[in-house]
Amino acid sequence: MKARFLLFGGAGVLLLFLSVGMSLSLGSAELPLTQVWGILLHKLPGIGTLITVQWPESAEQIVMKVRFPRVLLAVLVGACLSLAGAGFQGILRNPLADPYTLGVASGSAIGAATLILFGWQFSLLGQWSVPLAAFTTGLISLWLVIRLAHSQGKIHIETLILSGVVAQAFLGSIVSFLVSLSDQVVNEIVFWLMGSLAFRGWSFSVVLLPCLFLGLIILMGYGRTLNLFALGERQAAHLGVQVDRTKLVVLTVSTLLTAVAVSVSGIIGFVGLVVPHLVRLMAGPDYRLLLPMSALYGGIYVLWADTLARTLLSPTEIPLGVVTAFLGTPFFAYLLRKKQRAGKEGEA
Repeated sequence: MKARFLLFGGAGVLLLFLSVGMSLSLGSAELPLTQVWGILLHKLPGIGTLITVQWPESAEQIVMKVRFPRVLLAVLVGACLSLAGAGFQGILRNPLADPYTLGVASGSAIGAATLILFGWQFSLLGQWSVPLAAFTTGLISLWLVIRLAHSQGKIHIETLILSGVVAQAFLGSIVSFLVSLSDQVVNEIVFWLMGSLAFRGWSFSVVLLPCLFLGLIILMGYGRTLNLFALGERQAAHLGVQVDRTKLVVLTVSTLLTAVAVSVSGIIGFVGLVVPHLVRLMAGPDYRLLLPMSALYGGIYVLWADTLARTLLSPTEIPLGVVTAFLGTPFFAYLLRKKQRAGKEGEA
């Protein structure tokens, strides 16, 4: 495991640094990679004095005040959603589970949209108002989905996704109702619901970073337990796992990660579905490795999706949720078809 961690972790960190540099250089005003890295190194304490300034002030403003906050935010949002997806898939033992397909993202959107509608984004608890509201409604939506899939003391995995679709449709109708209530902020809410990282400053990363760090630490502590969950809840219980407590902690932390991501970027679908599955195919099913790698590669995935969103039709920007849905929907169909074939072979 240690060798695989170093291999995939090292490759992921290298790919992340390359992706950050390329993303910062791309845009309506293209900047050379050498110039971008020169600006970044110039801002580092200790190293900055060794770098000779050979770029215009406008280039530094574009990198540090416009693009870099957005690039960092894309990495953090992707890491949160992918880590949450890995948590949901591990505890529910379903590769199709993620914050979007379970309706948790739409549930979180209700709390955030309500505060935006009434102008309470910063009036209650400052910049934490929207994340806390999204977390509360996200937990409620998760509870609804689990209750719908719950029968005879068990959560039926085969009905879990169907329950998520039902909850997502219902919660989505509530959000649409909130949008219809006001003409003043309707465009803001609609654009936010389609997913976007535009006009987001450094303060949003301050909200995401501690939640991501805390969530990763907690879920990593349950890495071995999630490996045992793959054997089934009864077998895990026989091996000493506290099943109910594990469910509560992992589902709550995964919902929190989803809520803070949704409160910042809006609804971005299929990230938590695609990335953990690709990491599982690449690095194996061990959750001690899968969880941190999902966070790392999830950040890279959303970073490139956001880069495509702002550059493909520049100066017009495509909503980020549209890009991730375009990439993720065929993958979801592939997983669903694969699961159906596996079920038929098992019956045969």
